[in-house]
Amino acid sequence: MAGLLIVTAAGPEEPTRASIPFHIAVNGAKPGGTVVAIALTGEAAELVKPDVIANVFGLGVPPLRDLLDKCLDNDVPIYV
Repeated sequence: MAGLLIVTAAGPEEPTRASIPFHIAVNGAKPGGTVVAIALTGEAAELVKPDVIANVFGLGVPPLRDLLDKCLDNDVPIYV
């Protein structure tokens, strides 16, 4: 089965763009049965810091903290 690797470089200064890969992974790909993982590059690597992720709120998507928790609950690998 083919999988999906979502690669992102959007950091906390772009909250909506930073949240979308997590949203796609846990609310789109994973429920659809696709094997999915997320790779954080560049500025996106800052998103794993607890004080940063708690303050990322994109428009039209759940808070990044909620999306990350859902990724962890659904065993979505996150590579930094």
